[in-house]
Amino acid sequence: MAAMNSSARPFLNRRLAEFGTTIFAEMSALAVSTGSINLGQGFPDTDGPEEVREAAVRALRDGRGNQYPPGPGVPELRAAIAAHQERRYGLAYDPDTEVLVTAGATEAIAAALLALLEPGDEVVALEPYYDSYAAGITMAGGRRVPVTLCPSGGSFRLDLDELRDAVTDRTRLLLINTPHNPTGTVLTREELRAIAELAVERDLLVITDEVYEHLVFDEAEHVPLATFPGMRERTVTIGSAGKTFSFTGWKVGWVTAAPGLVAAVRSAKQFLTYVASGPFQYAVAEALRLPDAYFTAFRDDLRAKRGLLSAGLTDAGFTVFRPAGTYFVTTDIRPLGERDGFAFCRALPERAGVVAIPNAVFYDHKEAGAPYVRFAFCKRVEVLADATERLRKAFAR
Repeated sequence: MAAMNSSARPFLNRRLAEFGTTIFAEMSALAVSTGSINLGQGFPDTDGPEEVREAAVRALRDGRGNQYPPGPGVPELRAAIAAHQERRYGLAYDPDTEVLVTAGATEAIAAALLALLEPGDEVVALEPYYDSYAAGITMAGGRRVPVTLCPSGGSFRLDLDELRDAVTDRTRLLLINTPHNPTGTVLTREELRAIAELAVERDLLVITDEVYEHLVFDEAEHVPLATFPGMRERTVTIGSAGKTFSFTGWKVGWVTAAPGLVAAVRSAKQFLTYVASGPFQYAVAEALRLPDAYFTAFRDDLRAKRGLLSAGLTDAGFTVFRPAGTYFVTTDIRPLGERDGFAFCRALPERAGVVAIPNAVFYDHKEAGAPYVRFAFCKRVEVLADATERLRKAFAR
């Protein structure tokens, strides 16, 4: 029997009609159907530390978190998040009023946008941006205003004058991501200071996505925006266990902010998942207390994998933008005689047995992202070596 739709109106909310199925689902399905190496979606192909996994098992067996955890998150994890922020960055947060645990960073972003925006509010975001940003702004009734990071000297850089010009009387907040996915850019201390000064001058809220905070390489440094003068009281900082501890399926993220901002985000979050990941919250509390040696080894391992994949892509003929952070490499496919990243990525499994993501999905200005393709290097060394060899055979002249 056909479903009734007497008004002939589409089932899907018109606000969401532009989004459809995510490119990650499409490309991951293509990887499975073709038996290709999936360097598209950013998840590791090995689990994180054994002691962290055992902490989750221990919590399950001890009956901790098997029922609904507290709405703001279990006290042990909130205390560990606050301790991490203070130890790493000198940011003191009250675990009872200034920390909120979420179902991953994606929920944190969505809850913050739903809480802080009203219809018609403008959000200035750095383009290209993770696809959930656009969906979250749209669901909240906001209007996204992209400021495009442009190639310059082997990386993608922010034009601060363009950022200032993008702010209008309708701007409610800035949505900042550093280290930046997909480009691998890490905003400098000087750039962040300029952003902070702009936010204070124009009385803007800021949501800052810092999930790759522990993956910065070479001379780059991660500096939380909330550390700058006037920013702690107006910044919602988002973190995640999945990226740092390689347990992406656990979906444990968090928000740190001033009490009023956390209360606002919690008001929206409670009607999304309410709570999630009970036993895993206890495990992440232990993970955040791992010694510095873990975080250093984690970064060094990914830095070596960055070098392996970057070298292989260069040998295959891509122009490679060497990332200063994250575990993604953005490439330019024009040296291969290609210009359309969508067509290139959809054909790549058959041509080379490798899956990547077209960066254009992260742009409102699709033409600006058309020739760029993203590869993930959070995989085993032997997988990256196999993938780069396949790419060399397919494209090297």
